[in-house]
Amino acid sequence: MTDEKKIYVANAPVSYGAFELTVGINPNVPDGTALLDAVAAAGYDGIDLGPVGYLGVGADLGRRLADRGLGLSGAYLEFRYHEPDNVTATIPELDAMLDTFDAVAPFASTPAPRPTIADAGSDARHGAPGSGARNPASGLTDAEWDQFALGMNRVLERCRQRGYEPTLHCETGSFLESTAELEKVLTLTDIDVCLETGHQLLGGGDPHDFLHTWGDRVNHVHLKDVTMSVFDDIVRTGQPSSAIWANEAFPRLGDGDFDVARFASSLIASGFAGWLVVEQDIFPSSPERFARAIEDQHLNRTYLSTLGL
Repeated sequence: MTDEKKIYVANAPVSYGAFELTVGINPNVPDGTALLDAVAAAGYDGIDLGPVGYLGVGADLGRRLADRGLGLSGAYLEFRYHEPDNVTATIPELDAMLDTFDAVAPFASTPAPRPTIADAGSDARHGAPGSGARNPASGLTDAEWDQFALGMNRVLERCRQRGYEPTLHCETGSFLESTAELEKVLTLTDIDVCLETGHQLLGGGDPHDFLHTWGDRVNHVHLKDVTMSVFDDIVRTGQPSSAIWANEAFPRLGDGDFDVARFASSLIASGFAGWLVVEQDIFPSSPERFARAIEDQHLNRTYLSTLGL
């Protein structure tokens, strides 16, 4: 039975180097069953979906999760909300995601998974990460924001018709990088937000301040640490947003520049309940790095336990 006052700590396949650019491509990616075993052994309450089919499909996925005492925390999907045709074309992907949620639901004893929806950005934005704060003129026009709100409301309506409450994810390289851009959406729509500590920091924001100001709109958390010098070098040398993962700007929790302990204390004090997903996005280039990811995620879970999570 779900405890409505509890913070459930999940992990994500991308923390093990398993995402769309590696699964089925890099032979060193752990298979889905091995990854589920590692997440359960580390003491997590759940896991994000990752690439569709990677962890299993339908009722089979539900059984795999239940056998390991894991819940499904959510799944990530990007839209170009200011382009109506893109929203229409992407809705079937959203429905497929929600079909997976439905199939897993009978096996779950944890909170419902969140459709974690993000903006897809543009080539220009991905080519100059952090532009939301450094170059606000690179963002959407007023007319595009109007279309953005219409598109997002279509997605919100679809999620709610299906019985799921989504969460808004900010992402480097998207049109939701800076705090100002994120707050713009919160004033245009009634969507609640995933407090994404890593991408907020890269976008020039402060997750501590955001939690204080917008805590009543936070319904999901993605917890990352950040090594800002790595990101600063990416910006200085003109590298694209993909370099964030390749250069490992997100270290183990407690090893970067973000005050994870302070954030954990504030989150607990705020009364937040629901899913907190640990993410240490990596793009491994060697078998050894894939193997080390398992130990990293065990250490991340142990560290959060010392902070009361």
